[in-house]
Parts: sequence; structure tokens; C-alpha cells
Amino acid sequence: MLLGFKTELRFNNKQRREFVKHCGVARHAWNWGLGLTKQILDHNKENPDSKIKFPTAIDLHKWLVALVKSENPWYYECSKSSPQQALMALRDAWKDCFNKKKGVPKFKNKGRKDSFTLEGTVKILDSFTIQVPKIGKLRTYERLPQINPKSVTISKQADRWFISFRFDVEASQTTATDIVGVDLGVNNLATLSTGEVIAGAKSYKKYESTLRRMQWLNRNKVIGSNNWNKAQIQIARLHRKIANIRKDTLHKLTTLLAKNHGMVAIEDLNVSGMMANHKLAKAIQDMSFFEFRRQLTYKCELYGSKLVAIDRWFPSSKTCSNCGSEKETLSLDERVFHCEHCGFEIDRDLNAAINISQYVSAS
Repeated sequence: MLLGFKTELRFNNKQRREFVKHCGVARHAWNWGLGLTKQILDHNKENPDSKIKFPTAIDLHKWLVALVKSENPWYYECSKSSPQQALMALRDAWKDCFNKKKGVPKFKNKGRKDSFTLEGTVKILDSFTIQVPKIGKLRTYERLPQINPKSVTISKQADRWFISFRFDVEASQTTATDIVGVDLGVNNLATLSTGEVIAGAKSYKKYESTLRRMQWLNRNKVIGSNNWNKAQIQIARLHRKIANIRKDTLHKLTTLLAKNHGMVAIEDLNVSGMMANHKLAKAIQDMSFFEFRRQLTYKCELYGSKLVAIDRWFPSSKTCSNCGSEKETLSLDERVFHCEHCGFEIDRDLNAAINISQYVSAS
């Protein structure tokens, strides 16, 4: 299976200028290709009798070389794969749009999610050095896996630059055979059927007031000025810190579940529908339920365990894990489940986790 690797780069001013140049070329190629494809779609909509064939990534690159590169010599200062990979990404974005998986692609702005992809002679020279086309040798803080990737992506977060690539790994087979049920919540990130409770990072809630003050102080600065740029970097650093704390908690939890249990049972939650509740949306987003499901999916495959998602309509919270009777209603304020038939009392989230585990065991 394919596994991603991402680490921070150690760079000098010359390399940073090369990063910025490549990001600019990739962004220009994306915006040019997006504008052209939108014009073609508008023409086909207005003139159904004389439609123009929607271009492929190869067609767009040929037109880019003929029409754009000749008029913009700064294209030749960067690797040819940077605009080429940007157009391939645009092709994939339109494909997802046509298949109704995502929305219409948007134009990119300078300084927001800057990244570019390089392919070709990519070599890992030693544990901390990787060689990429045009830019040359790059140093990292973290040890690199000793493989030769076909392509790498260099991206920017706040004032730091990262390199990432994918490589093949062999999936292992776990020796564990037990089943664990997981109930996600907003008070605690997860409650396991074993009785263990994992607290959520709640990093956004922790730094929300600091972030709000930073943005308030930045409200009257002139856009594009030095003070504005400094404030933007500070805000981006805080956003990165919030995201890293959340990711660290999720990675530790998903690794614990996938590595130490033979089967992991969760509920197939409708996260987008849950986000419609504006009273809970911020807390749900801070816990990042969708990222938890994404990480758990590939880690179960990596460690050889099995992930089971039960039906979202299964009444895990309203069912007694002792006798199996079901309550008609259960409000969010009731944190302790009390069974009216057998008198059993248990924590609400632990009761749901046990029911999820028992449901999978019985099926």
C-alpha cells in the first residue's frame, strides 16, 4: 500500500527564492488553465451545436508551451514539471467536479496554500539529504526513508516549507483478535468499550481567544504592508500550531486502536449533517471526526486489523448494554444512562461503545 511521508526542510535564502518561483509558476499555470477551461464550458453551454472538446491535461500543456511560455521567459527559470503537474491537478479537480464529488475548482491566490510538485531525477542521497530537479540538494530535520520516490511535493505553511512524497510499504498482520467499540463525542474525543476514555485536544478552544485578538489587532493594517505580512505570519503560525496539536492527538489514538486490536468498530457518522447543528458545529470541527475516520481507515489496512462501520441509525446510546431494552428518548443532557427495566446505570458514552462492540460481535 502507498504511505505518505512529510517532513520540514532546512533551507537558505536562495532555496527559498526558488520555492517561491516554482509556486508562482504552478499557480500561474493553474489559473491560466482554469480560466481557459471555464471559457470552453461557457462556450459549450451557449452554443450546444458547436461544442469544443474539453481539453485533457496533455492538451493544456501543449497550449501552455505554445502560447504562455514563449511570452513569459520566467517559466524557463523553473522546472518544467511544476506547471505540468499543476495542469494534471487541474484535470483531477475537474474530474471530481464532473463526478459531483467536489465543487467547481477555484482560482489560487498568492500566499495561500502555496505548493508545487516536481518529478524526474529525485534521489535520496543520505538520511537527511534529498536531491530534486532544478533546485538541487535539500536538507531535512527528520530522517528520510531510504527509497527513491518518483515525485515530491513542496508546500508552505506559515513561514516553514515541507517536502512530501509517497512510497510503497508492506502491510503487516496483527496478532490481536479482540473487538473494541469506539464512541466519538464532543466532551471526550473517544470512549472505548474497554472503559478507557481519551480526552480530545480541543486545541481551537484553547487558543480561540488568542487567535481572535491577533485578528482584531490586524484589522486596520494596510494589506500588503510589512506589518500586515508579519501579522499574517503570526496568525498562520497559530493556525499551524492548533492543527498540529489536533493531528498529534488523532494519530496517537488511531495508531493505538489499529495496532492493538484485531477489529475496530465505529459508527458511520454523518459529519456534514452534524455540522448543521450550529450549537455543536464548532466542537465537532475541533474534534475532527472526519480526519479520525480517514486515519483509522488506512492505519487498519497498514497494521492488518479490520475496521467495521455500523449503521448510523443504530440506537447505540438509547439501548441498554446489560439487558438490551431500548429507551424511546434520550436527551443530550443525560450523561448517565439509567435503564428503566433492569435498573442498570452506566456512563452514556461507555454504554454506546459497549453496544457498538456487542453489535459487531453478534453479526
